[in-house]
Amino acid sequence: MLSRLQQGITLGLLLAAGLWAAWFSFTGSPHLAWFGALLIMFGYALFLALEFAFLRMVNRADPAPPASAKQLLRAWWGEVLTAPQVFCWRQPFRSRAIPDWLPERRGEASRGIVLVHGFVCNRAVWNPWMTRLRAQGIPYIAVNLEPVFGSIDEYVHIIERAVELMEGATGRAPVLVAHSMGGLAVRAWLHRFAADHRVHRVITIGSPHHGTWMGRFVHTRNTREMQLNSAWRQALAEREPSERHAGFTCFYSHCDNIAFPASTATLPGADNRHVPGVAHVHLLFQNEVFSEALRWLESPKDPKP
Repeated sequence: MLSRLQQGITLGLLLAAGLWAAWFSFTGSPHLAWFGALLIMFGYALFLALEFAFLRMVNRADPAPPASAKQLLRAWWGEVLTAPQVFCWRQPFRSRAIPDWLPERRGEASRGIVLVHGFVCNRAVWNPWMTRLRAQGIPYIAVNLEPVFGSIDEYVHIIERAVELMEGATGRAPVLVAHSMGGLAVRAWLHRFAADHRVHRVITIGSPHHGTWMGRFVHTRNTREMQLNSAWRQALAEREPSERHAGFTCFYSHCDNIAFPASTATLPGADNRHVPGVAHVHLLFQNEVFSEALRWLESPKDPKP
């Protein structure tokens, strides 16, 4: 569903830009033709700039280290380059280009990874990860969380199925790596299935564990659950045992343009890792995040039931 929606948006933008350029070139206004076409194609950069203005304002009261103007500019530019690769190419047109990979025989491969994406994403956001994991012979499953605009609680059975498949294929508890909303979905899964003993480590990347200021602008069911004072999120936190978060590594950034205030992406008792100068989607592709996942794959100790 999401890939078709994003295909339509991408092709619609290309068509609109082409028609604008053609019309104003035909009417003798080449400068207006090019300006309008570029604005249609790259207007998202202005929207991103507005998000960064909001995060700088909101983060003033946050305990995370303040971002400098240079760090914010660098993060904005990184997101400008990353966003079209994800939302206009990989997710619309490459969602099934890289299949999941599991060993043919149980116990023949290393511990595996289950990859859980965030809001308005699909499994293709993980394509660079999957390419690297396959090259190293590491089993992985990347889920699609659907319905796209449903409750986060509806995603727990999708995660459960992926974990079951990985357990059956490797005989070992997997590492779960989750971006953005995916971190909340993993926490909901842990509660629903009392699954602490079935996961080796949870790594979250820019996950709004305490809600996000940006949640006020979108009113789908899952974004309402991610608002700062949502009853859903508060109930989830109240149900969790205090020791659970010790099994989490949480990556966050003072330049995250979606999960802010910045410390919203941390958990008490977790290994919280601040990555300076990196925005929300770009954070997913930082080498230190990927290296942390590999480190836990090599850790021999499984959690006790």
